[in-house]
Amino acid sequence: MENKPKATSLLSYGLIVMTVTHALTHIFGDVHTSIFSLLRTEFSLSLQQLGIIAAIPPLCQALFAIPTGLLSDRYGSKRMILISFVIAIIGAVIASKANNPLVLILAVSLLYINNTIYHPASYSYTANLFSAKDRPKAMGFQGMGNNLGHAIGPLSVSVLIGMYAFGWRQVYLVLAVPILFGIVMVLFLKEEGPSKPKASAGPAEEGEGIRSLFTPNMVSFLTFRSLSSMGGSMISSFFVLYLMDVRRLGLTLATLIFSSRQVTGMIAAPLGGFMASGFGEKRWLLLSAAVGYIAFALSFFSKNIVLFVGFFLIYGFCNTLGGPARNSIMARITPGSRRGLGYALFFLPNSLIGAISPIIAGFIAELYGFNIVFYIAMMAFALAWIIVKFRIKVD
Repeated sequence: MENKPKATSLLSYGLIVMTVTHALTHIFGDVHTSIFSLLRTEFSLSLQQLGIIAAIPPLCQALFAIPTGLLSDRYGSKRMILISFVIAIIGAVIASKANNPLVLILAVSLLYINNTIYHPASYSYTANLFSAKDRPKAMGFQGMGNNLGHAIGPLSVSVLIGMYAFGWRQVYLVLAVPILFGIVMVLFLKEEGPSKPKASAGPAEEGEGIRSLFTPNMVSFLTFRSLSSMGGSMISSFFVLYLMDVRRLGLTLATLIFSSRQVTGMIAAPLGGFMASGFGEKRWLLLSAAVGYIAFALSFFSKNIVLFVGFFLIYGFCNTLGGPARNSIMARITPGSRRGLGYALFFLPNSLIGAISPIIAGFIAELYGFNIVFYIAMMAFALAWIIVKFRIKVD
């Protein structure tokens, strides 16, 4: 049975730090896909090669997911977040000096590993800080940082490159500066939570901990995460290129539309937390996902660019609405002392599928066009919804 933490205010310093640092850890996430048109020209790359560039960083994430989850349970959130930010700065500096695709892949992989280290530590911190009743609300506020960070990256491309004629390498260097502010915030963070992991846990105990998490409910939930990640990854990897090649938009407008989905999520994330707290996590996840997936389908059947953008923004808004419910469900089905590992598993499908989907999407887009890619994404979304409805149980 889950330990009950003491009542914590949503305005607590701990949650503020988790929200701000969540934004900072994601500011690099969509930069490289937003500049695919520039990389394609500068390095003479095909869509398949761009797909490989998009796939390798998530693969690196997958390799580090379980170890970082175990380390988070052993050494605590504060240390792991600080380590993640140091790696982010190193990756950004390397990206600013990249003179060939291999160096860029190395840099972006480090930026993705930063995310892998950060997420188990930060989400387990928030989950342990709040009671089950208030947890969806807290997850909603923390999720707001995710959307802000993902919006800042493409917006930076749009503003710095499109308006001020910066080079794409300079974008990475500019975005590294706020990370230093995040490090200062984390230094004043206190380790909190209902249970502290045992630093003496050995490999056998850790292996048993991993196996004990794989209940039928957990497997179903991770399957849902895999399918929804597949759809999302196939969309995001080539969305800016789709807008430029198919919808005939310029880079500035395309990246602005792409980032707008994340800007709306800054409202959707906290709102989704309060709605999940009131309706129940599973019920709210089903409702928000259904509306979002339908809006996504309507967007790509819309010939009018205004309708296309409108429906796509609704899809992004609803996807974020369901985020606090997804994150809270994971906390419910994971023991408090294993939440770092639990959230590592939670984000593992994103990494694994994110490593495969862009390559597949690039191959399909090269042969059959972008529309087929998005039809496959719709099928993945539909299967994900069915699994939530019939296979996942939430007490």
